Amino acid sequence: MDQPADDSSPEQDASAPNEPPPLRSVHTSNLPQIFEQGRFSLLVTTYQAGKLVVLRNDKGVLNTHFRNLLKPMGLAIEGGKLAIGCSIDIWEFHNIPAVCQKLDESEENKETLFKHDACFMQRRSHTTGDVQIHELAWADGELWFVNTAFSCLATRSDVNSFEPRWRPKFVTELVPGDYCHLNGLAMRDGRVRYVTALGETNVPGGWRENKRDGGLLIDVDTNEIVTRGLSMPHSPRWYRNQLWILESGNGGFGTIDLDSGKYREIIQLPGFTRGISFLGPLAFIGLSQVRESAVFSGIPLGERLQERTCGVWVVNIETGETVAFCRFEDAVQEIFAVEVLEGCLFPDLVNHDAELIGRSYVLGDKALADVPANLRTERPNKDKA
Repeated sequence: MDQPADDSSPEQDASAPNEPPPLRSVHTSNLPQIFEQGRFSLLVTTYQAGKLVVLRNDKGVLNTHFRNLLKPMGLAIEGGKLAIGCSIDIWEFHNIPAVCQKLDESEENKETLFKHDACFMQRRSHTTGDVQIHELAWADGELWFVNTAFSCLATRSDVNSFEPRWRPKFVTELVPGDYCHLNGLAMRDGRVRYVTALGETNVPGGWRENKRDGGLLIDVDTNEIVTRGLSMPHSPRWYRNQLWILESGNGGFGTIDLDSGKYREIIQLPGFTRGISFLGPLAFIGLSQVRESAVFSGIPLGERLQERTCGVWVVNIETGETVAFCRFEDAVQEIFAVEVLEGCLFPDLVNHDAELIGRSYVLGDKALADVPANLRTERPNKDKA
């Protein structure tokens, strides 16, 4: 594995008085090359720091770009759509490539033409209330999300806070009691198929009594438990005809044999594993330091490691070896979601720039035909805004 290299762009001055801790990171020197070769970037959420982190290659150096959100957790990407689950709502952003030119022409980027190749702009928000949104996924055009407070899977509604769609059969009522800490959501063949929970209980907060090894994997189709005895499992994923999972309480990453229900560990990592995305033979796994609190006390990871790490680790799933990492320091201590953004080398997300949002209009082809040519913006891929 390559040696760590200092990140290029901490975004706060650590020496300034009364400032929050700086947003710093350190990465292995091969990580930007991995991004360049795979032609992708990474999106990472940290609810603890209130940030969406965009990891991207900038001329051979890893650039860490931060956007402020209120407790961002789950991410879901489908085509040019990005959904982010936050404290009391879900934000939907659409990639509008034509706006990239406006970013490139800004003061900080005026020397580089067409540096950005994706720009996610606000398009929709849906208020759910504090339902503790965890993972999200698109299925047949609908956005599903894990409603942890109500122990169910849900979708958005035009009228209601949410529409309950499924819950474990051992949870008998719909109340905001976080009975089993439902958290992870896996798609298979375009459908919602597997979920993870931290306990098989039917009382408010009951999962906390056996969090060390009370974790479950459940088949949504049958509502049967596939695997018991897991330590705080998160982030199930169906990839290359296998079910992958993070056994977070052990800092583990492995697979589930669906016939036997047995968990096979591939590697243990130096943090609380949560958030995973794949590209080719590589798994990009989020690690959190996790605080010594009632939620995280008494788990095997705390006994194995006194010092835990926060960042994104890159593991080769064919060899089980760590090939690269990006380690966050100071302000960022917990990661929730990690998503590969394929084909986007230098993306941005615009959510607080009222001036840019205010002068970026998206119209259909029919309407654009009536817009004077000098007011249209065209990128090389012919997207217009």
